[in-house]
Amino acid sequence: MKYALLFLILISQTIAAQKLKKSEKVIIDNLKTEISFLASDKLEGRRTGTAGEKLAYEYLSSEFQKTGLIPKGDGNSFVQAFEINEGKQILPSTHLKINDSTLQTGTDFFPFVFSAEGSAKGGASLSFKEKGMPWFWDIKEIVEDNQANPHFDLTEAIKNKANEYADKGASALLVFNSGTLDDELKFDGKSKSAQVKIPVVYVTKNASRKYLSDNSADLQIDLQTAFGDKKRTGHNVIGYIDNGAAQTVIIGAHYDHLGYGEDHNSLWTGKPEIHNGADDNASGTAAVLELAKILKNSKLKNNNYLFICFSGEELGLFGSKYFTENPTIPLQTVDYMINCDMVGRLNDSTHTISIAGYGTSPEWGKILPQKTQWLNVKFDSSGIGPSDHTSFYLKNIPVLFFFTGTNSDYHKPTDDVDKINFVGELRVIQYIENILKETNKNEKLAFSKTREPQMQTANFTVSLGFMPDYTYSGTGVRADGIIDGKIAQKIGMQPGDVITKLGDFKVTDINNYMTALSKFKKGDSTKVTVIRGKDKLNLDVVF
Repeated sequence: MKYALLFLILISQTIAAQKLKKSEKVIIDNLKTEISFLASDKLEGRRTGTAGEKLAYEYLSSEFQKTGLIPKGDGNSFVQAFEINEGKQILPSTHLKINDSTLQTGTDFFPFVFSAEGSAKGGASLSFKEKGMPWFWDIKEIVEDNQANPHFDLTEAIKNKANEYADKGASALLVFNSGTLDDELKFDGKSKSAQVKIPVVYVTKNASRKYLSDNSADLQIDLQTAFGDKKRTGHNVIGYIDNGAAQTVIIGAHYDHLGYGEDHNSLWTGKPEIHNGADDNASGTAAVLELAKILKNSKLKNNNYLFICFSGEELGLFGSKYFTENPTIPLQTVDYMINCDMVGRLNDSTHTISIAGYGTSPEWGKILPQKTQWLNVKFDSSGIGPSDHTSFYLKNIPVLFFFTGTNSDYHKPTDDVDKINFVGELRVIQYIENILKETNKNEKLAFSKTREPQMQTANFTVSLGFMPDYTYSGTGVRADGIIDGKIAQKIGMQPGDVITKLGDFKVTDINNYMTALSKFKKGDSTKVTVIRGKDKLNLDVVF
Protein backbone atom coordinates (compact mmCIF):
# COMPACT_ATOMS: atom_id res chain seq x y z
CA MET A 1 0.00 0.00 0.00
CA LYS A 2 2.85 2.33 0.96
CA TYR A 3 4.61 1.72 -2.40
CA ALA A 4 1.37 2.20 -4.32
CA LEU A 5 0.83 5.54 -2.59
CA LEU A 6 4.39 6.61 -3.36
CA PHE A 7 3.89 5.66 -7.02
CA LEU A 8 0.71 7.75 -7.21
CA ILE A 9 2.52 10.71 -5.67
CA LEU A 10 5.32 10.44 -8.24
CA ILE A 11 2.82 10.19 -11.07
CA SER A 12 0.90 13.22 -9.84
CA GLN A 13 4.16 15.20 -9.53
CA THR A 14 5.13 14.27 -13.11
CA ILE A 15 1.72 15.33 -14.44
CA ALA A 16 1.95 18.60 -12.51
CA ALA A 17 5.45 19.21 -13.83
CA GLN A 18 4.29 18.69 -17.40
CA LYS A 19 1.24 20.94 -17.04
CA LEU A 20 1.65 23.69 -19.59
CA LYS A 21 0.69 27.33 -19.42
CA LYS A 22 -1.51 28.75 -22.15
CA SER A 23 1.43 30.72 -23.61
CA GLU A 24 3.53 27.54 -23.69
CA LYS A 25 0.78 25.66 -25.52
CA VAL A 26 0.74 28.44 -28.13
CA ILE A 27 4.48 28.02 -28.73
CA ILE A 28 4.11 24.24 -29.04
CA ASP A 29 1.25 24.60 -31.51
CA ASN A 30 3.39 27.04 -33.52
CA LEU A 31 6.34 24.63 -33.49
CA LYS A 32 4.11 21.82 -34.76
CA THR A 33 2.83 23.99 -37.61
CA GLU A 34 6.26 25.31 -38.57
CA ILE A 35 8.18 22.05 -38.42
CA SER A 36 5.36 20.15 -40.14
CA PHE A 37 5.52 22.54 -43.08
CA LEU A 38 9.31 22.72 -43.36
CA ALA A 39 9.65 18.93 -43.04
CA SER A 40 6.82 18.08 -45.43
CA ASP A 41 7.36 16.14 -48.65
CA LYS A 42 6.23 19.22 -50.56
CA LEU A 43 9.61 20.86 -49.85
CA GLU A 44 11.52 17.77 -51.03
CA GLY A 45 14.21 18.04 -48.39
CA ARG A 46 14.99 21.77 -48.77
CA ARG A 47 18.20 21.15 -50.72
CA THR A 48 20.06 24.40 -51.36
CA GLY A 49 19.27 25.95 -54.73
CA THR A 50 16.13 23.89 -55.43
CA ALA A 51 12.43 24.62 -55.70
CA GLY A 52 12.05 23.13 -52.22
CA GLU A 53 14.49 25.65 -50.80
CA LYS A 54 12.48 28.42 -52.55
CA LEU A 55 9.26 27.26 -50.89
CA ALA A 56 11.07 27.29 -47.56
CA TYR A 57 12.60 30.76 -47.86
CA GLU A 58 9.31 32.22 -49.09
CA TYR A 59 7.57 30.71 -46.06
CA LEU A 60 10.22 32.01 -43.66
CA SER A 61 10.09 35.48 -45.23
CA SER A 62 6.32 35.49 -44.78
CA GLU A 63 6.66 34.45 -41.13
CA PHE A 64 9.22 37.18 -40.46
CA GLN A 65 6.92 39.71 -42.07
CA LYS A 66 3.94 38.57 -39.97
CA THR A 67 6.05 38.91 -36.84
CA GLY A 68 6.88 42.49 -37.76
CA LEU A 69 10.59 42.13 -38.42
CA ILE A 70 12.53 44.57 -40.59
CA PRO A 71 13.92 43.02 -43.80
CA LYS A 72 17.71 42.79 -43.74
CA GLY A 73 18.40 40.83 -46.92
CA ASP A 74 19.11 42.11 -50.41
CA GLY A 75 17.43 45.39 -51.25
CA ASN A 76 14.30 45.71 -49.17
CA SER A 77 13.72 41.97 -48.87
CA PHE A 78 14.29 39.32 -46.23
CA VAL A 79 16.35 37.21 -48.65
CA GLN A 80 20.13 37.34 -49.14
CA ALA A 81 21.24 35.37 -52.20
CA PHE A 82 24.68 33.80 -52.53
CA GLU A 83 26.36 31.67 -55.16
CA ILE A 84 27.81 28.22 -54.63
CA ASN A 85 30.45 27.16 -57.14
CA GLU A 86 30.41 23.37 -57.31
CA GLY A 87 33.18 23.04 -59.84
CA LYS A 88 32.66 21.56 -63.31
CA GLN A 89 29.92 19.59 -64.99
CA ILE A 90 29.99 17.55 -68.18
CA LEU A 91 28.16 19.35 -70.99
CA PRO A 92 25.75 17.50 -73.31
CA SER A 93 28.04 18.03 -76.30
CA THR A 94 30.47 15.54 -74.72
CA HIS A 95 30.27 12.25 -76.61
CA LEU A 96 32.21 9.12 -77.48
CA LYS A 97 31.55 6.86 -80.46
CA ILE A 98 33.48 3.65 -81.03
CA ASN A 99 32.87 2.34 -84.55
CA ASP A 100 29.10 2.57 -85.00
CA SER A 101 28.24 2.54 -81.28
CA THR A 102 27.48 5.66 -79.26
CA LEU A 103 28.50 5.21 -75.64
CA GLN A 104 26.36 6.56 -72.83
CA THR A 105 27.99 9.42 -70.88
CA GLY A 106 28.32 8.51 -67.23
CA THR A 107 27.38 4.87 -67.71
CA ASP A 108 29.82 3.73 -70.41
CA PHE A 109 32.42 6.50 -70.16
CA PHE A 110 33.20 9.85 -68.60
CA PRO A 111 35.86 12.50 -69.14
CA PHE A 112 38.24 13.13 -66.26
CA VAL A 113 37.78 16.55 -64.67
CA PHE A 114 41.39 17.38 -65.62
CA SER A 115 40.77 16.50 -69.28
CA ALA A 116 41.38 19.13 -71.91
CA GLU A 117 38.32 20.23 -73.85
CA GLY A 118 38.33 19.32 -77.48
CA SER A 119 37.80 16.61 -80.04
CA ALA A 120 39.66 13.68 -81.54
CA LYS A 121 38.71 11.50 -84.49
CA GLY A 122 40.22 8.76 -86.55
CA GLY A 123 41.27 5.16 -86.73
CA ALA A 124 42.95 3.72 -83.65
CA SER A 125 44.13 0.46 -82.18
CA LEU A 126 44.83 -0.90 -78.73
CA SER A 127 48.17 -2.18 -79.96
CA PHE A 128 49.61 0.60 -82.14
CA LYS A 129 50.03 4.27 -81.31
CA GLU A 130 50.00 6.49 -84.37
CA LYS A 131 50.65 10.22 -84.13
CA GLY A 132 47.58 12.42 -84.45
CA MET A 133 45.23 9.62 -83.38
CA PRO A 134 43.57 8.73 -80.05
CA TRP A 135 45.70 6.40 -77.90
CA PHE A 136 44.62 3.78 -75.35
CA TRP A 137 46.04 2.88 -71.94
CA ASP A 138 45.06 -0.21 -69.97
CA ILE A 139 45.73 0.60 -66.30
CA LYS A 140 45.38 -3.02 -65.15
CA GLU A 141 49.10 -3.49 -64.49
CA ILE A 142 49.73 -0.20 -62.69
CA VAL A 143 46.67 -0.77 -60.45
CA GLU A 144 47.82 -4.27 -59.53
CA ASP A 145 51.43 -3.21 -58.94
CA ASN A 146 50.39 -0.43 -56.54
CA GLN A 147 47.49 -1.99 -54.67
CA ALA A 148 49.54 -2.08 -51.43
CA ASN A 149 51.24 1.30 -51.94
CA PRO A 150 49.53 3.89 -49.70
CA HIS A 151 51.36 6.75 -51.40
CA PHE A 152 50.35 5.85 -54.95
CA ASP A 153 48.00 8.32 -56.62
CA LEU A 154 46.31 6.74 -59.65
CA THR A 155 44.75 10.00 -60.80
CA GLU A 156 48.14 11.71 -60.80
CA ALA A 157 49.60 8.77 -62.74
CA ILE A 158 46.90 9.14 -65.42
CA LYS A 159 47.55 12.87 -65.69
CA ASN A 160 51.28 12.26 -66.14
CA LYS A 161 50.65 9.56 -68.72
CA ALA A 162 48.27 11.83 -70.66
CA ASN A 163 50.86 14.59 -70.92
CA GLU A 164 53.57 12.07 -71.82
CA TYR A 165 51.41 10.64 -74.62
CA ALA A 166 50.46 14.12 -75.79
CA ASP A 167 54.13 14.99 -76.20
CA LYS A 168 54.55 11.82 -78.30
CA GLY A 169 51.70 12.75 -80.63
CA ALA A 170 48.46 11.38 -79.13
CA SER A 171 45.38 13.46 -79.90
CA ALA A 172 43.45 11.97 -76.95
CA LEU A 173 43.77 9.25 -74.31
CA LEU A 174 41.17 6.56 -73.64
CA VAL A 175 41.80 4.86 -70.28
CA PHE A 176 40.34 1.47 -69.37
CA ASN A 177 40.97 -1.30 -66.84
CA SER A 178 40.87 -4.91 -68.03
CA GLY A 179 41.85 -6.21 -64.57
CA THR A 180 39.68 -7.41 -61.69
CA LEU A 181 40.82 -4.85 -59.11
CA ASP A 182 38.56 -1.85 -58.60
CA ASP A 183 40.29 1.42 -59.49
CA GLU A 184 37.53 3.62 -57.91
CA LEU A 185 37.84 6.21 -60.68
CA LYS A 186 34.96 8.63 -61.15
CA PHE A 187 34.16 12.10 -62.43
CA ASP A 188 34.85 14.51 -59.58
CA GLY A 189 33.55 17.91 -60.64
CA LYS A 190 34.73 19.53 -57.40
CA SER A 191 38.36 18.65 -58.03
CA LYS A 192 40.50 21.63 -59.02
CA SER A 193 43.22 19.70 -60.85
CA ALA A 194 45.02 21.53 -63.63
CA GLN A 195 44.07 20.51 -67.16
CA VAL A 196 46.29 18.19 -69.14
CA LYS A 197 47.20 18.74 -72.79
CA ILE A 198 44.67 16.43 -74.48
CA PRO A 199 41.15 15.06 -73.90
CA VAL A 200 41.22 12.10 -71.48
CA VAL A 201 38.26 9.79 -70.86
CA TYR A 202 37.66 6.63 -68.88
CA VAL A 203 35.82 3.72 -70.51
CA THR A 204 34.07 1.73 -67.79
CA LYS A 205 34.69 -1.98 -67.30
CA ASN A 206 31.42 -3.16 -68.81
CA ALA A 207 31.81 -0.87 -71.81
CA SER A 208 35.46 -1.81 -72.32
CA ARG A 209 34.57 -5.52 -72.35
CA LYS A 210 31.90 -4.80 -74.95
CA TYR A 211 33.72 -2.35 -77.21
CA LEU A 212 37.43 -2.96 -76.55
CA SER A 213 39.33 -6.24 -76.72
CA ASP A 214 42.82 -7.51 -77.44
CA ASN A 215 41.92 -8.12 -81.09
CA SER A 216 40.53 -4.62 -81.61
CA ALA A 217 42.86 -3.88 -84.52
CA ASP A 218 40.84 -1.15 -86.16
CA LEU A 219 38.65 1.16 -84.07
CA GLN A 220 37.03 4.29 -85.41
CA ILE A 221 36.91 6.89 -82.63
CA ASP A 222 34.82 10.07 -82.47
CA LEU A 223 35.41 11.89 -79.18
CA GLN A 224 34.33 15.29 -77.87
CA THR A 225 34.85 16.65 -74.34
CA ALA A 226 33.27 19.83 -72.99
CA PHE A 227 32.74 21.22 -69.49
CA GLY A 228 30.79 24.05 -67.92
CA ASP A 229 30.75 25.66 -64.50
CA LYS A 230 28.33 24.04 -62.09
CA LYS A 231 26.75 26.68 -59.88
CA ARG A 232 23.65 27.11 -57.79
CA THR A 233 22.22 29.91 -55.72
CA GLY A 234 21.41 29.63 -52.03
CA HIS A 235 19.34 32.04 -49.97
CA ASN A 236 19.64 33.24 -46.39
CA VAL A 237 16.54 34.73 -44.76
CA ILE A 238 17.24 37.71 -42.48
CA GLY A 239 14.95 39.79 -40.25
CA TYR A 240 15.71 42.49 -37.67
CA ILE A 241 14.33 44.05 -34.51
CA ASP A 242 15.77 47.56 -34.18
CA ASN A 243 15.59 48.75 -30.58
CA GLY A 244 18.00 51.61 -31.23
CA ALA A 245 20.62 49.84 -29.13
CA ALA A 246 24.38 50.02 -29.58
CA GLN A 247 24.76 46.25 -29.97
CA THR A 248 22.93 43.38 -31.65
CA VAL A 249 22.37 39.74 -30.73
CA ILE A 250 22.19 37.31 -33.66
CA ILE A 251 19.95 34.23 -33.40
CA GLY A 252 20.30 31.76 -36.25
CA ALA A 253 19.71 28.27 -37.60
CA HIS A 254 20.16 26.61 -40.96
CA TYR A 255 16.99 25.62 -42.78
CA ASP A 256 18.51 23.71 -45.70
CA HIS A 257 18.72 19.91 -45.73
CA LEU A 258 19.74 17.08 -48.07
CA GLY A 259 16.95 16.86 -50.65
CA TYR A 260 17.07 13.30 -51.99
CA GLY A 261 20.72 12.91 -50.97
CA GLU A 262 22.09 14.14 -54.30
CA ASP A 263 25.16 15.74 -52.70
CA HIS A 264 26.31 12.39 -51.27
CA ASN A 265 26.05 13.61 -47.66
CA SER A 266 23.29 11.17 -46.71
CA LEU A 267 23.82 8.14 -44.48
CA TRP A 268 20.92 6.34 -46.17
CA THR A 269 21.92 3.27 -48.19
CA GLY A 270 18.55 2.50 -49.77
CA LYS A 271 16.98 3.97 -52.91
CA PRO A 272 16.81 7.80 -53.08
CA GLU A 273 14.09 9.22 -50.85
CA ILE A 274 13.14 12.65 -49.54
CA HIS A 275 15.18 13.64 -46.51
CA ASN A 276 12.68 15.80 -44.63
CA GLY A 277 15.10 16.94 -41.92
CA ALA A 278 12.58 17.57 -39.15
CA ASP A 279 15.20 17.66 -36.42
CA ASP A 280 17.98 18.70 -38.82
CA ASN A 281 17.14 21.46 -38.98
CA ALA A 282 13.47 22.39 -39.21
CA SER A 283 13.56 22.23 -35.40
CA GLY A 284 16.22 24.92 -35.09
CA THR A 285 14.56 27.06 -37.74
CA ALA A 286 11.24 26.90 -35.89
CA ALA A 287 13.04 27.90 -32.67
CA VAL A 288 14.32 31.03 -34.45
CA LEU A 289 10.78 31.88 -35.59
CA GLU A 290 9.43 31.51 -32.05
CA LEU A 291 12.24 33.50 -30.45
CA ALA A 292 11.55 36.28 -32.96
CA LYS A 293 7.90 36.39 -31.83
CA ILE A 294 8.89 36.34 -28.16
CA LEU A 295 11.42 39.16 -28.53
CA LYS A 296 9.18 41.28 -30.73
CA ASN A 297 6.63 41.38 -27.92
CA SER A 298 9.07 41.52 -24.99
CA LYS A 299 10.45 44.32 -22.84
CA LEU A 300 14.04 43.39 -23.68
CA LYS A 301 15.11 46.60 -25.41
CA ASN A 302 18.79 46.99 -24.54
CA ASN A 303 19.87 44.93 -27.55
CA ASN A 304 18.83 44.82 -31.18
CA TYR A 305 18.09 41.34 -32.54
CA LEU A 306 18.97 39.88 -35.92
CA PHE A 307 17.37 36.58 -36.95
CA ILE A 308 19.03 34.56 -39.71
CA CYS A 309 17.88 31.32 -41.32
CA PHE A 310 20.90 30.07 -43.25
CA SER A 311 21.07 27.91 -46.34
CA GLY A 312 24.08 25.98 -47.61
CA GLU A 313 25.05 24.66 -44.17
CA GLU A 314 24.88 21.03 -45.24
CA LEU A 315 27.33 21.81 -48.07
CA GLY A 316 29.89 23.46 -45.80
CA LEU A 317 28.55 26.55 -43.95
CA PHE A 318 28.11 28.49 -47.21
CA GLY A 319 25.28 30.74 -46.02
CA SER A 320 26.79 31.79 -42.70
CA LYS A 321 30.21 32.25 -44.29
CA TYR A 322 28.66 34.48 -46.95
CA PHE A 323 26.81 36.54 -44.34
CA THR A 324 29.92 37.12 -42.23
CA GLU A 325 31.78 38.25 -45.36
CA ASN A 326 28.79 40.34 -46.56
CA PRO A 327 27.00 41.38 -43.35
CA THR A 328 23.84 43.47 -43.53
CA ILE A 329 24.64 45.07 -40.17
CA PRO A 330 28.13 46.09 -38.95
CA LEU A 331 29.76 43.01 -37.41
CA GLN A 332 31.55 45.16 -34.84
CA THR A 333 28.15 45.87 -33.26
CA VAL A 334 27.36 42.15 -32.76
CA ASP A 335 27.37 41.14 -29.09
CA TYR A 336 27.12 37.37 -29.59
CA MET A 337 25.54 34.73 -31.82
CA ILE A 338 23.22 31.87 -30.80
CA ASN A 339 22.95 28.90 -33.17
CA CYS A 340 20.16 26.31 -32.94
CA ASP A 341 20.95 23.12 -34.87
CA MET A 342 18.98 19.94 -34.08
CA VAL A 343 17.10 21.00 -30.95
CA GLY A 344 14.03 18.83 -31.51
CA ARG A 345 14.97 15.49 -29.96
CA LEU A 346 15.45 16.19 -26.23
CA ASN A 347 15.64 12.87 -24.38
CA ASP A 348 12.73 12.58 -21.94
CA SER A 349 14.82 10.46 -19.59
CA THR A 350 18.05 12.45 -19.34
CA HIS A 351 16.77 15.93 -20.38
CA THR A 352 20.34 16.61 -21.57
CA ILE A 353 21.23 19.37 -23.99
CA SER A 354 24.70 20.22 -25.25
CA ILE A 355 25.77 23.86 -25.42
CA ALA A 356 29.03 24.50 -27.26
CA GLY A 357 30.87 27.81 -27.28
CA TYR A 358 30.98 28.03 -23.48
CA GLY A 359 34.60 29.16 -23.69
CA THR A 360 34.08 31.90 -26.30
CA SER A 361 33.42 34.50 -23.59
CA PRO A 362 34.45 34.57 -19.91
CA GLU A 363 30.95 35.84 -19.17
CA TRP A 364 29.17 32.63 -20.20
CA GLY A 365 30.22 30.95 -16.94
CA LYS A 366 28.35 33.63 -14.99
CA ILE A 367 25.24 33.54 -17.20
CA LEU A 368 24.59 29.90 -18.15
CA PRO A 369 23.10 27.55 -15.53
CA GLN A 370 24.19 23.90 -15.78
CA LYS A 371 20.87 22.61 -14.48
CA THR A 372 17.35 23.99 -14.58
CA GLN A 373 13.96 22.58 -13.68
CA TRP A 374 13.72 21.07 -17.14
CA LEU A 375 17.24 20.66 -18.52
CA ASN A 376 20.60 19.12 -17.70
CA VAL A 377 23.27 20.99 -19.61
CA LYS A 378 26.51 19.54 -20.96
CA PHE A 379 28.94 22.32 -21.84
CA ASP A 380 31.55 22.25 -24.60
CA SER A 381 34.12 25.02 -24.60
CA SER A 382 34.96 25.12 -28.31
CA GLY A 383 33.70 27.80 -30.65
CA ILE A 384 34.39 25.61 -33.67
CA GLY A 385 32.03 22.87 -34.77
CA PRO A 386 30.13 21.50 -37.76
CA SER A 387 27.51 24.24 -37.83
CA ASP A 388 26.99 27.93 -38.58
CA HIS A 389 28.22 29.41 -35.28
CA THR A 390 31.75 28.58 -36.50
CA SER A 391 31.57 31.34 -39.14
CA PHE A 392 30.89 33.91 -36.40
CA TYR A 393 33.48 32.56 -33.98
CA LEU A 394 36.09 32.99 -36.74
CA LYS A 395 35.13 36.69 -36.75
CA ASN A 396 35.93 36.91 -33.01
CA ILE A 397 32.28 36.92 -31.95
CA PRO A 398 31.18 34.94 -28.85
CA VAL A 399 28.87 32.07 -29.80
CA LEU A 400 26.59 29.44 -28.28
CA PHE A 401 25.55 26.29 -30.14
CA PHE A 402 22.44 24.45 -28.90
CA PHE A 403 22.09 20.75 -29.75
CA THR A 404 19.90 18.03 -28.21
CA GLY A 405 22.06 15.20 -29.51
CA THR A 406 22.50 12.73 -32.34
CA ASN A 407 20.02 10.02 -33.17
CA SER A 408 19.67 7.05 -35.51
CA ASP A 409 17.65 9.14 -38.00
CA TYR A 410 20.45 11.66 -38.61
CA HIS A 411 20.88 12.36 -42.35
CA LYS A 412 18.32 9.72 -43.26
CA PRO A 413 14.80 9.91 -44.74
CA THR A 414 13.44 8.82 -41.34
CA ASP A 415 14.11 12.21 -39.70
CA ASP A 416 10.40 13.07 -39.64
CA VAL A 417 8.14 15.38 -37.65
CA ASP A 418 6.47 12.58 -35.66
CA LYS A 419 9.74 12.09 -33.74
CA ILE A 420 10.05 15.68 -32.54
CA ASN A 421 9.81 16.31 -28.79
CA PHE A 422 7.85 19.56 -28.88
CA VAL A 423 7.76 20.07 -25.13
CA GLY A 424 11.49 19.46 -25.03
CA GLU A 425 12.07 22.08 -27.73
CA LEU A 426 9.89 24.51 -25.78
CA ARG A 427 12.24 24.08 -22.80
CA VAL A 428 15.26 24.80 -25.00
CA ILE A 429 13.60 27.99 -26.26
CA GLN A 430 12.87 29.02 -22.68
CA TYR A 431 16.50 28.43 -21.70
CA ILE A 432 17.62 30.68 -24.57
CA GLU A 433 15.04 33.30 -23.57
CA ASN A 434 16.57 33.39 -20.09
CA ILE A 435 20.01 34.02 -21.61
CA LEU A 436 18.54 36.90 -23.58
CA LYS A 437 17.06 38.32 -20.38
CA GLU A 438 20.38 38.06 -18.55
CA THR A 439 22.38 39.68 -21.34
CA ASN A 440 19.81 42.46 -21.59
CA LYS A 441 21.40 43.77 -18.37
CA ASN A 442 25.03 43.47 -19.49
CA GLU A 443 27.58 45.38 -21.49
CA LYS A 444 28.98 43.82 -24.69
CA LEU A 445 30.49 40.40 -23.96
CA ALA A 446 34.25 39.91 -24.11
CA PHE A 447 35.50 37.39 -26.67
CA SER A 448 37.83 34.47 -25.90
CA LYS A 449 39.54 32.06 -28.26
CA THR A 450 39.04 28.38 -27.55
CA ARG A 451 40.88 25.17 -28.28
CA GLU A 452 39.85 22.70 -30.96
CA PRO A 453 37.50 19.96 -29.70
CA GLN A 454 39.04 16.51 -29.44
CA MET A 455 37.65 14.60 -32.41
CA GLN A 456 38.85 11.21 -33.62
CA THR A 457 37.74 9.17 -36.59
CA ALA A 458 38.69 5.77 -37.87
CA ASN A 459 40.49 7.28 -40.88
CA PHE A 460 42.49 10.11 -39.30
CA THR A 461 44.98 9.95 -36.45
CA VAL A 462 46.54 13.37 -37.07
CA SER A 463 45.46 16.88 -38.04
CA LEU A 464 47.12 20.23 -38.66
CA GLY A 465 44.55 22.10 -36.60
CA PHE A 466 42.90 24.68 -38.82
CA MET A 467 39.39 25.43 -40.02
CA PRO A 468 39.15 24.97 -43.82
CA ASP A 469 37.27 27.51 -45.90
CA TYR A 470 34.78 25.20 -47.62
CA THR A 471 33.59 28.05 -49.84
CA TYR A 472 37.04 28.62 -51.40
CA SER A 473 36.88 27.98 -55.15
CA GLY A 474 40.58 28.25 -56.00
CA THR A 475 43.18 25.50 -56.20
CA GLY A 476 44.27 24.16 -52.82
CA VAL A 477 42.73 24.39 -49.35
CA ARG A 478 42.51 27.79 -47.69
CA ALA A 479 42.72 28.12 -43.91
CA ASP A 480 39.79 30.14 -42.60
CA GLY A 481 41.00 30.03 -39.00
CA ILE A 482 43.99 28.68 -37.07
CA ILE A 483 43.34 26.72 -33.88
CA ASP A 484 45.25 27.81 -30.79
CA GLY A 485 47.82 25.33 -29.55
CA LYS A 486 47.65 23.06 -32.60
CA ILE A 487 50.31 22.23 -35.20
CA ALA A 488 49.20 24.85 -37.73
CA GLN A 489 49.74 27.62 -35.19
CA LYS A 490 53.06 26.19 -34.01
CA ILE A 491 54.52 26.06 -37.54
CA GLY A 492 53.39 29.60 -38.29
CA MET A 493 50.36 29.11 -40.53
CA GLN A 494 48.03 32.09 -40.78
CA PRO A 495 44.37 32.59 -41.77
CA GLY A 496 44.26 32.94 -45.55
CA ASP A 497 47.16 30.54 -46.19
CA VAL A 498 46.42 28.15 -49.06
CA ILE A 499 47.81 24.63 -48.71
CA THR A 500 48.97 23.27 -52.08
CA LYS A 501 51.06 20.28 -50.98
CA LEU A 502 51.31 17.95 -47.99
CA GLY A 503 54.41 15.77 -48.10
CA ASP A 504 54.55 14.19 -51.56
CA PHE A 505 50.84 14.78 -52.17
CA LYS A 506 49.59 17.68 -54.27
CA VAL A 507 46.59 19.38 -52.66
CA THR A 508 44.04 20.81 -55.08
CA ASP A 509 40.89 20.64 -52.92
CA ILE A 510 39.56 19.52 -49.55
CA ASN A 511 38.95 15.96 -50.75
CA ASN A 512 42.52 15.12 -51.72
CA TYR A 513 43.81 17.06 -48.70
CA MET A 514 41.85 14.65 -46.49
CA THR A 515 43.15 11.71 -48.52
CA ALA A 516 46.71 12.95 -48.04
CA LEU A 517 46.18 13.54 -44.33
CA SER A 518 44.96 9.97 -43.86
CA LYS A 519 48.38 8.69 -44.97
CA PHE A 520 50.15 10.13 -41.91
CA LYS A 521 50.28 9.04 -38.27
CA LYS A 522 51.55 10.55 -35.04
CA GLY A 523 55.31 11.02 -35.05
CA ASP A 524 55.61 11.35 -38.85
CA SER A 525 57.64 14.27 -40.20
CA THR A 526 56.87 16.02 -43.48
CA LYS A 527 56.52 19.43 -45.10
CA VAL A 528 53.43 21.45 -45.91
CA THR A 529 53.55 23.93 -48.80
CA VAL A 530 51.39 27.04 -48.46
CA ILE A 531 50.79 30.09 -50.61
CA ARG A 532 50.63 33.33 -48.61
CA GLY A 533 49.89 36.25 -50.87
CA LYS A 534 52.61 36.04 -53.53
CA ASP A 535 54.94 33.96 -51.38
CA LYS A 536 55.38 30.18 -51.43
CA LEU A 537 56.39 28.73 -48.05
CA ASN A 538 57.56 25.24 -47.11
CA LEU A 539 56.85 24.59 -43.44
CA ASP A 540 58.24 21.67 -41.44
CA VAL A 541 55.62 19.50 -39.73
CA VAL A 542 55.93 16.83 -37.06
CA PHE A 543 52.56 15.23 -36.37
